[in-house]
Amino acid sequence: MEESKCMDLLDWVGADAAARVLMGLHDPADLVRATCVSKSWCRFVIANGFCKKLCFRMCPEVSIFTHVIEESSSAEDVDVGSSSSDEWASMEREHRVYSCLSHHLSSHLAKADCISEPIGASSTDNYPEESIDYTLEPTDRVELRPSYWSSKGEADPRVPEKLTYRLNSNLCVVTEIKIQPFQAYFQIGNPVYSALAVRFRMGYPRLVQEAATEEHRPRQEVTDGDYIWTYVSPEFPILQESNLQSFKLPRPVLCIGAIVQIELLGRAQKQDIDGLYYICVSHVKVIGHKLAPLFDSNILHNNRNPTLKYFPDTQGSATPETQETEDRLKSGWQAFAMRIRELRWNRAILNTLLGAIPIIVDDYNDGPDEEPWL
Repeated sequence: MEESKCMDLLDWVGADAAARVLMGLHDPADLVRATCVSKSWCRFVIANGFCKKLCFRMCPEVSIFTHVIEESSSAEDVDVGSSSSDEWASMEREHRVYSCLSHHLSSHLAKADCISEPIGASSTDNYPEESIDYTLEPTDRVELRPSYWSSKGEADPRVPEKLTYRLNSNLCVVTEIKIQPFQAYFQIGNPVYSALAVRFRMGYPRLVQEAATEEHRPRQEVTDGDYIWTYVSPEFPILQESNLQSFKLPRPVLCIGAIVQIELLGRAQKQDIDGLYYICVSHVKVIGHKLAPLFDSNILHNNRNPTLKYFPDTQGSATPETQETEDRLKSGWQAFAMRIRELRWNRAILNTLLGAIPIIVDDYNDGPDEEPWL
C-alpha cells in the first residue's frame, strides 16, 4: 500500500490561520513548544516575532524598548535592529530575549517587598519626625513614638498627596501594593487619617541630573515634572481603617526605571485642633519580584532609544538567599556525617571492650553520594 505523503500542518492550514492561532496563545511555553514541532514552525514563530508580541500584550509598557541587547560570553553583543547585524540572527536573538522575558512576566515567583528606599513626599507636616521614611518601618513605633508619615493640613479635602519610592531593581514585576492608614490613638476618638482613594504610577526619572541629586533634596519635596510614567493604575477606594490594605493591580506590571508613586486622593479626616484635613500613612509595601540579574534596562534620558539588556549567563545563578540556604544545608550535612562517624567509632570501641567481634569501620567521605548509616 502506498504511503500517503506527509504534509506540514502549517502548509495545510495556511500562514494566516496559523498566525491567528499562535497570536491567541497566552502561555509563553506554548510558543516555545511550537518552535519544536519542525524547522518550518520554528522559523515561522521566530520570523513573526510572536514572543515579542506576547510580551507586549502581557505588559504594554514593554513596548517602550526600541533596542534589545544580549550580553553573553558565548556570543557577540549585537544591537538588534542595527544595520551591521544579520537580519535572521537579530530575529533569533529577539525570540530568545522575549521568550525568556514573557516567561518571567507570567511566572509565579516568590513575591516580596521591592522597595529599596523612599524618595520623597509632596508635603510633610513635621519633618523629619513625620517623614516618609517611617512608612517603611516594620513596627508601629520607633523610639517610643508612633511611626508614620503625615501630610500638611489642608482646608480643602480634595487636595491630593503623593509618596514616591525607589525599587530594588531597574526592572520589577509588581502585582500589588499595600497601604496602612494611620490611626491617631493619642487623639480623642482615635481618628484614622486616611485618604478616600489611591492610584499608582510607575516610571523613571526624567533627567539623569535630577536623579543624581535626589538624595540631597529634602525628602518632602517631589514635583510632578521629575518623572516619566510608563504605567498609571485605575483608582482604588481605601477603607477608613487602620489595617494593611492590599490593592491588587489588574495585571502584573513591569516597572521600568524603579520608581513607584502612590497618589492619595481625597481626605477623609479633619483634625479637631486646627480644623484642617490630613492624610497619614503607617506602612507601604510594593509586592512583586525583580528581574535582575537576568534582565536590566538602560533608560537613555537624552534620546528616544531605551534599551532592554539580557544576560543569559546569569540564568540559574544563585541569589544571596539561595546561596545562604545551600551553605546552611552543606554545613548541616557535614555536621550530620561527622556525628554518624563518631557513633560508628563509639560502637566499635564498645563492642571491643565487651569482647564482641570487632567491627570494621569505613571512613566515609562528606559528600552527599555516600550513605554513612549505622
